[in-house]
Amino acid sequence: MQQKQRKIPLRTCIGCGIAKPKKELVRVVRDPEGQLSVDLTGKKNGRGAYICHSAECLKKARKARRLEKSFSMQIPEEVYDELTRGLAADE
Repeated sequence: MQQKQRKIPLRTCIGCGIAKPKKELVRVVRDPEGQLSVDLTGKKNGRGAYICHSAECLKKARKARRLEKSFSMQIPEEVYDELTRGLAADE
């Protein structure tokens, strides 16, 4: 009997617009209280947006204000700083 393969969840990077497996992307999440944070586990409760592990994608997303559009709110500078540090540590 053939074993059923699990479907790999895909998410779209807000920087480059390419759909990739969820595990390959970093999730930025807005929790129900409105606080933004970087979710490395991918399991925090709230609205999420995904971005590649690439400084170039972060730069594109920031320039086009895609995080602001995804969350319909102003993004604090600390969130961008945290993302930049996290992406720099990955490379």
